[in-house]
Amino acid sequence: MRQLVRRADFLAANNSRRVPMPGFVLLVRPRGDGDPVMRIGYTVTKKIGGAVVRNRMKRRFRALVRDILPQSGISGADHVLIGRAGGVERDYAALGAELRKALTKAVR
Repeated sequence: MRQLVRRADFLAANNSRRVPMPGFVLLVRPRGDGDPVMRIGYTVTKKIGGAVVRNRMKRRFRALVRDILPQSGISGADHVLIGRAGGVERDYAALGAELRKALTKAVR
């Protein structure tokens, strides 16, 4: 897995499959370049909270992705997690279940 860092990659993912969940929105964009590596990006805006809250949410997203994405992610696709206001207070197990559900919806 690699990290998305370029703005153009985030903008391309924004025009792709969108799966909303209570704690986050998952964007999945198949790249179609033949590279099977999954790439992941995180976006948490200032609407969610201050720097401490945003960083906590991104740390939770990174832990979820480490646990779930290798077996449930879409090979050769870009995944972007966009934090929502309710995601900070949500239980970690609930976020994990939502991520699994979102990935199965994105595959369809």
